[in-house]
Amino acid sequence: MSQLPILVVGSVAIDDVETPSGHRPESLGGSANYFSVSASMFAPVRLVGVVGDDFPESHVDALAQRGIDLDGLERVDGKTFRWKGRYASEGADAETLDTQLNVFETFQPKIPEQHKDTPIVFLGNIHPMLQVDVLDQIDAPRFSAADTMNFWIQGEREALKSMIRRLDMLIINETEASLLAEEGNIYDAADVIRGMGPRVLVIKRGAYGAIIFHPEGLFTVPAYPLRKVVDPTGAGDSFAAGFMGSLAEQGAFGFAALKRAAIYGTVMASFACEGFSMDGVISLERSKVEARADQLRQMIAL
Repeated sequence: MSQLPILVVGSVAIDDVETPSGHRPESLGGSANYFSVSASMFAPVRLVGVVGDDFPESHVDALAQRGIDLDGLERVDGKTFRWKGRYASEGADAETLDTQLNVFETFQPKIPEQHKDTPIVFLGNIHPMLQVDVLDQIDAPRFSAADTMNFWIQGEREALKSMIRRLDMLIINETEASLLAEEGNIYDAADVIRGMGPRVLVIKRGAYGAIIFHPEGLFTVPAYPLRKVVDPTGAGDSFAAGFMGSLAEQGAFGFAALKRAAIYGTVMASFACEGFSMDGVISLERSKVEARADQLRQMIAL
């Protein structure tokens, strides 16, 4: 079975994270990085993003060692996007202490010519008009998916809707789904969002797992039970990565393939939570992924 390549566009960042497990400054972060590292477990990944002249070569090397294609990674004068956050307790939401967009503020994604025929596209959490621009640069992808956040839902609703209309799949969390659909019930919200265009909707529910809404029905996958969460930063991106990576590896996008992909999304998110930054996934062996996926399948089997 031939693996299909994936193009990902999103943020490349330097993070400073504090959790009850410790403190990690100057760590590799950003949605495109988390996605690329986890998705590369399953299929070739082509990353498009921007960094400043302060971005460490060691981070570039770490991405390259995972086989990630960095032809679309721009390095420009200035400082890299930086985020500083703190988790007061395990399971708590992140408290943002500082955000410096820096070179990411003027980022205009440029898809390398040799990547414009990439069959699978994932649009990380960036401005909806930039996501639309990326879709305009790609030659009819076989499967496209995207993420977004409350900031764009509240401030760029019409632009976001124009982007969602062009997707095969949208991946968002429960709070974002309710905000986007203006519906309190998750199932009513799903109906509204799927009416906006995407054939498939995946709603992440944190510790309660995720739900796939598809024309053929629903599929629910629980979160993998962890005894300790070290750093939940990037868990959502890692979920999307495992999901999309599995689809790319299967070369299929039907309901059965989506169900299998949800298992791997959940598994990759669990590994991401077990270490700071990319520690939980960057040296991960496929055998460990498969073992955890088997455990998860057994949990939901009759």
